[in-house]
Amino acid sequence: MTALPLPDFPPLRGPRDQLARAARRLTARYTGTFGTETVESYLEECHTLLSSRATVPTYLPVLAERFATQRLDAIARTIGLKLKSEPEILFVCTENAGRSQLASALLRQRVGRSVRIHSAGTLPAAWIDPVALRLMSEAGLSPGAEFPKPLTHEMVRASDIVVALGCGDACPILPGRRYYDWNVPDLKGLDIESARSVGDALALRVERLAIEVEREAAL
Repeated sequence: MTALPLPDFPPLRGPRDQLARAARRLTARYTGTFGTETVESYLEECHTLLSSRATVPTYLPVLAERFATQRLDAIARTIGLKLKSEPEILFVCTENAGRSQLASALLRQRVGRSVRIHSAGTLPAAWIDPVALRLMSEAGLSPGAEFPKPLTHEMVRASDIVVALGCGDACPILPGRRYYDWNVPDLKGLDIESARSVGDALALRVERLAIEVEREAAL
C-alpha cells in the first residue's frame, strides 16, 4: 500500500513571530498617533516587564499586546491625542493579584462603562490569586481580560483617582490626581471567611466611591 503524502502544515509560530504580528496590529491601530518605533518599543518593554515574573510564557505575547495597548492609550489620552470622555480610576496594590483586582471588578460591575477602570501592582504576581477569583465568582464577577501588571507612570498620569491598597509609598504622587488610601488587609494567605470579610469591606468602599463619582458627573 502506497503511503499517502502528509499535508504541509505551516510552521508553529514562536514568541518572536507572535510579537512581530502584535507589533503590526498595534502599528495599524495607532497610525497617525504613534510611530512604528514607539509602538515597537513599548511592546518590547511590556513583554520584558511581564516575562520577568511569568511562569507560563505561552500567553506572554498576547498579554504584552494588551499591556502595551493600555499604556499607549493612556499616553494618548494624557496628551490630548485621544478623547477622554469618562473619569479614570486606578487601583494599586502590591501584587495586583488580589485587592486591586477585586476592587476593579466590583466597581466595573457597579458603574459599567461610565468609568474607565484600571489596576496595577508595584511588585506584580504571575497570576490572579485563587482566593480573589473565588470571591469574584461568589459575587457573580469576572476579572475579564485583566491580569497582574506593573504600575507605570503612564497609567498614573492618565488617572483622575488613584486608590492605593497597601502599596505604601511605592505609588508615585502626581499633582492633579485625587488619592485614596484604603487600609484593607491583603487577601493572600487568608482563609475564605477572613477573605470574605475583606471583600465586604472593599465592597462598601467601592460603593461609596461609585456614588461620589456619579455625583460629580451629574454636576
